[in-house]
Amino acid sequence: MAGAGRAIRLSPRQFAPTRSVHMRSAAVRSLVATVLSVLAAVVAPPAKGQDGAAPLLTVVTPQAEHALSRADLVAIGNASFTTHTIWTEGEQDFTGLPLVDFIRAFGAGAVSLRAQAINDYTVIIPVADAVEGGPMIAHTRNGAPMTIRDNGPFWLVYPYDRNPDYRTEVIYARSIWQLERIEIVPAP
Repeated sequence: MAGAGRAIRLSPRQFAPTRSVHMRSAAVRSLVATVLSVLAAVVAPPAKGQDGAAPLLTVVTPQAEHALSRADLVAIGNASFTTHTIWTEGEQDFTGLPLVDFIRAFGAGAVSLRAQAINDYTVIIPVADAVEGGPMIAHTRNGAPMTIRDNGPFWLVYPYDRNPDYRTEVIYARSIWQLERIEIVPAP
């Protein structure tokens, strides 16, 4: 092997960036700027709800789509109940919009609701579930607004302790948390 053991000397000029390197750097900077501007558009603040707060729940009726905040739901109706759930420990105090009031506000002519969670879990809830003293779209648990981490911002909760009919697999499956969208399904 010729040259084995000999050091190769390179001049500083051999390490100087060439024109093509500068052009590639400019192209990379341009690409990064484009990506950042697209990301800025994607993470732009959401549209505001009726009260000016960021909407958390989308309600789709045959006539329109509504972006509602927690305050919008409170303005429609508010109630509380205490119950045990199979997902939490001990009694839980829930506050939210009774489903019966939600139906009065948005569900004229509905036969069911198609509820969707943040993770795309979807469940059909018959309007017959919307009774006085029945389930609610809870926004507060144990005195604190629910976050995504603790099953919020909204959770369709039934008063499980009030009626054994609320302690079934069907009802548990309808108890959708991290609720973000409700579509009103009208009669055919």
